[in-house]
Amino acid sequence: MQIAVYPTFWNHKAMPLESLLLDNGYLSPRLMPSGEWAGVIRMLFTYDLCVGLDETGYRTRFMYPDLGTALVALLAWDGLGDPPGPWIKQKPGDRENPRATA
Repeated sequence: MQIAVYPTFWNHKAMPLESLLLDNGYLSPRLMPSGEWAGVIRMLFTYDLCVGLDETGYRTRFMYPDLGTALVALLAWDGLGDPPGPWIKQKPGDRENPRATA
């Protein structure tokens, strides 16, 4: 049996946060004008724009129906208020998009 070794996990303080986020599956991580890191990650049924990323996780995330809209929102958003586009729900808290139509 082989055991996988992930040195970035154990030595995460030694590597830049952007590299750590990329190693953990975040797409297009970027430092927002608000000062927080954000990136898109694939979940089971959605692509989530995660905000407030650091070595331990994220502060909040916005669920998008597909990768394209999540990436466009990430690139267009300044990190203040709600992100643009058709996000479905904000976690934690299960807040729905106030711009969504029923």
